[in-house]
Amino acid sequence: MRGTISAVTGSGVFGRPGGLRARGCATAAAALLALAGCAADGTPDARGGPEESPRPSAASGGATAGAPAPSGDPGGGAPAPSAVPAFDPAKQPADAAAARALLDRVLIDQEAFGPDVRRSSPFESRSGHWPVLDADCVWQTAGLPPGVLATRTRYFHVPAGDGRGRVRISATVTVHRDPSGSGWETAQAMEEVLRCPQQVLGAGERLQNLWGASLYLGEQLNGWTEDAFSESGEYVGEKDGGPHPYVWSQGQFGPVTMAVAGRGAAGVTAQAVRALVVQGTSRMMLQAHGALAKEG
Repeated sequence: MRGTISAVTGSGVFGRPGGLRARGCATAAAALLALAGCAADGTPDARGGPEESPRPSAASGGATAGAPAPSGDPGGGAPAPSAVPAFDPAKQPADAAAARALLDRVLIDQEAFGPDVRRSSPFESRSGHWPVLDADCVWQTAGLPPGVLATRTRYFHVPAGDGRGRVRISATVTVHRDPSGSGWETAQAMEEVLRCPQQVLGAGERLQNLWGASLYLGEQLNGWTEDAFSESGEYVGEKDGGPHPYVWSQGQFGPVTMAVAGRGAAGVTAQAVRALVVQGTSRMMLQAHGALAKEG
């Protein structure tokens, strides 16, 4: 994983200059890499949506988000030092309009990933739509759950070239009515991968051999988010072939969840896809802190 950390903090994933410039991104990225559940060589560790259907989770509950860091690590290591500031309840969006304004502050554009990444078309998801994983592990579309004020997904890609295929990336931010909703969304994401390690995206696309990991703040190396969820597996498509690497990472801060998914292609390693996912999730988490944290 050392190569991925270098790519995230100092150069483009495919070798050109670029990377995170906001102070503190390297720390968040390092934590995300650990949460991705990988060993030093990039293989899955034992710890360990589609363009029109970003991978969501139901958000209709009462689990407590932002649980305090435990006194020790159940995995045997020291608890991670926390880089998560205190959420300011006064900054909780009161309605859908305020939530959409917050989306504009947290969602990233292509420059957050570095010079290799371009906008896709369509660039943004339709408003008012919420993908749901049904009982047959097929993604469907429904209306927004009552606990969700707003959600939006943006789509990006790395063009094919130099012996590799087109890499697809999506970045999703969801604003809930209160922090308990974001906690439930993260919990539901873990339930979905346990229930459906094989998932149908539609249009001849599917995910397979999925595995996930979820950590509270302070567990193992999670010092970057109240609840962390990561998912890895393989993507297969009628047009794209495969299997190719698939990576998803999700974090939360207060009422907001932010996630980035990456789908690889021929000639693209899982490590390169993971670097892009880390890059985007780290930046959105920092922007969420800037919009919702207590001052001082």
